[in-house]
Amino acid sequence: MPALLRSADGVLSVLLAPPCAACGTPLPHPSRGPVCQACWSRIPRFVPPLCSQCGDPLLSWRKNSGDDERCPRCREHSSPVTASRAIGPYDGTLREIIHAFKYGGCRSLSRGLGDLLRASAAEILASVDLAVPVPLHGRRRRARGFNQARELARHLGVPVADALRRTRATASQADLPAEARHGNVQGAFAMRRLMARVNVEGLRVVLVDDVSTTGATIEACASALRAAGAADVSAVTAARVVSRPRE
Repeated sequence: MPALLRSADGVLSVLLAPPCAACGTPLPHPSRGPVCQACWSRIPRFVPPLCSQCGDPLLSWRKNSGDDERCPRCREHSSPVTASRAIGPYDGTLREIIHAFKYGGCRSLSRGLGDLLRASAAEILASVDLAVPVPLHGRRRRARGFNQARELARHLGVPVADALRRTRATASQADLPAEARHGNVQGAFAMRRLMARVNVEGLRVVLVDDVSTTGATIEACASALRAAGAADVSAVTAARVVSRPRE
């Protein structure tokens, strides 16, 4: 099998010369996926110390007995999400890989991203009962052909349930200023109904999405799960935008 793969890589490289979906250079091993190994290795990772609630990097652990391990914003902001983790910042190579996955039709990238996220969020994933993908509106899911959040969730080693639905179509969060994003998704998520309903009462649930920018979408989903009786809601995303001061 390794010999056959090497032969296939050689033929594909010569005949098609497919480019890496992230950096654009010719793939030396096309059979291994649409992103070269060099790009996977260049992905920046979040490393401790991190805010225990939102997952943002901190300058240092807080040492005083009266302080907790949260960033200043999380200490001032009440959230239905108790803990969050991401692979790294939504920038550079990680951003390019997510774009190829989400918009370029490279659905197979979900495995590589899912494996990295599983490692980055191991502590959270070890204590949850259920992974719930952030849902897409039906029209957007049909246009894209898949829900990227669900594809990521499949590779986290946790039971997956489509517990949530979109109650209305919303403007793309990426097209809105930060201050408008919470209002855009307020009340936009609810539990699925009738035969498709998932009982989350008393469960520790982890929400899964591709990118967290302001956290508005994640918090709107978490509020719906909390209202349905979830005992705890955490969140994991492939990337996170870090735009505010770190300390």
